[in-house]
Amino acid sequence: MKFSVVLVLVSHILIAVSGRWHQSESTLAVHSVPLGSEASFHWRVELTTEQIVAEVHYAAEEYSWFAVGFSNYGELKQADYCVLWVDWHRETHLEDASSDVDSKLNTDEQQDCTNFEWKKHGNVTKFTFTRKFDTCDERDYVIEVDNRTISQFLLTLITVYYLIASVQRGTTHLVWLKGSGPLTSVAGLQVADAKSSGMSRTELLRIHHPKPQFPADAWQHEIRADRVQVPNVETTYWCHVQKLPSSMRRKHHVLQFGPAIQQGNEHLVHHMEVFHCAGPADVDVPLYNGPCDAPNRPERTQICKKVLAAWAMGADAFVYPEEAGLPIGGENFNRFVMLEVHYNNPELLAGNVDSSGIRFIFTKSLRKYDAGVIELGLEYTDKMAIPPGQEAFLLSGHCISECTGVGLPQSGIKIFGSQLHTHLTGRRVVTRHIRDGEELPMLNYDNHYSTHFQEIRLLPQPVTVLPGDSLITTCTYETLDRENVTLGGFAISDEMCVNYIHYYPNSKLEVCKSAISDDALRTYFRYMKEWESQRTSGDKGISDNYKSIEWTKVRVAALHDLYEVAPLGMQCNGSDGSRLPGLWDNIASTPVRLPLAPMARGCP
Repeated sequence: MKFSVVLVLVSHILIAVSGRWHQSESTLAVHSVPLGSEASFHWRVELTTEQIVAEVHYAAEEYSWFAVGFSNYGELKQADYCVLWVDWHRETHLEDASSDVDSKLNTDEQQDCTNFEWKKHGNVTKFTFTRKFDTCDERDYVIEVDNRTISQFLLTLITVYYLIASVQRGTTHLVWLKGSGPLTSVAGLQVADAKSSGMSRTELLRIHHPKPQFPADAWQHEIRADRVQVPNVETTYWCHVQKLPSSMRRKHHVLQFGPAIQQGNEHLVHHMEVFHCAGPADVDVPLYNGPCDAPNRPERTQICKKVLAAWAMGADAFVYPEEAGLPIGGENFNRFVMLEVHYNNPELLAGNVDSSGIRFIFTKSLRKYDAGVIELGLEYTDKMAIPPGQEAFLLSGHCISECTGVGLPQSGIKIFGSQLHTHLTGRRVVTRHIRDGEELPMLNYDNHYSTHFQEIRLLPQPVTVLPGDSLITTCTYETLDRENVTLGGFAISDEMCVNYIHYYPNSKLEVCKSAISDDALRTYFRYMKEWESQRTSGDKGISDNYKSIEWTKVRVAALHDLYEVAPLGMQCNGSDGSRLPGLWDNIASTPVRLPLAPMARGCP
């Protein structure tokens, strides 16, 4: 019988299996994510003890074994597991193990899946364990925590110190295996011995933000898919254009958005976004309902590009701070929006019908501030390139101090949310914060980034950015499987490096991005022709010039060094697309005189 996974986020919970999840911990949120269609992973973050408390539910045949753990990007080999297994005497065990490069499981000498308890009800097995963020075992996955910043927080009238501003805010890849037993030992098992396996992505170390009070006139509106017959293929992107109600002719604030998942489809709905179809208020957009990449998708739906909301599997609702709301509606507002749903169906299940979507909470009682969005990072241009065959190639986009100096209010802005974005080759994204040459704590980062897991994430606490500060967004790319250069651009095969920061109060600055200056790039191509005998030419376009270069290790290193020191061309733009006052061509990046010290692990 198929195991029905029900994902419930609770703030007050009693778990029968584990006495550790008791009422005194009721202020700590429990999060959940499906592991395929027949299992689920539930966890709570304990920042004071720097560990997670996890509970796994799975449909189990007699003697079956189940492994759950972590890997860098969802690989089943070279992963760190906690393995529940049953021996020939019907004794149940939980062991800490890791899979090697040959996909063989080996038991760790240091056992770090602790406080094990389990029970079985019918065909469903539930087991709990605790796992430290960093076990100091070199064979274990490190759930990264930066101990440099400590904030004071009150909990049940006792003053404790929470690592609020410093917990990892990135993606964790949960991996799982399920196989038949009984076993004599975990050691020697092969990943291929599992009857089923998979991977789920989530933000494991998330901070629970208390829900603010909403005004009496707050109302909710759901933007849902319409009975989609989910194809029995692994990946489907489904787009549905809809029109917001006529009440949106009046300006409102968005107070919150979150998932409205059809029960039973939690394992299929991977992530969702709602885009505003930005245009004049009187422009109609076809109410398209079909695959996003279908050839018959109307061209006019391509204006639906401005992100209003984004949710990914396992994420909580995104709640705006009490002082601000996202402005939506008004006389000049086009009421058409588009829902995009990513269905992930690795089991190739057929016959599923889905009407999931995103639930908004609106109010016409406007808050003190309009929230805004600023784009940081690299321009959408082919001026930046990633050579082929690279394990880790870095590109940086700069929001320089001169731009924030003219674009931000004198008192600065408070950033409360962030959405990192690359395309298929992005592996890591980080935004650094510089003030007067000194690097402050990172604004946001994801050391295990995946383009298939994009959400707008609340920061642990708001970050103040002042006029004259600079923000550097750096993306790391892996192009080992590509035969030619990867260029910046809009296509999914091109690349981007962007951080959409959500902040208040709304300012005149909307785009603060850079690329190498045109003059520096022309000089580079001329050098490659005259000194490296490459087939670059002043008569060719930028893309063709990059594609004309044969990429040796020396030339790759030279390109990286060029990007690090070359002058910039800046996009320092307002909401109308025009440049703010200033000289934005051939300008230097803001220097970092005092970099942030590397994060230290608390291991002996």
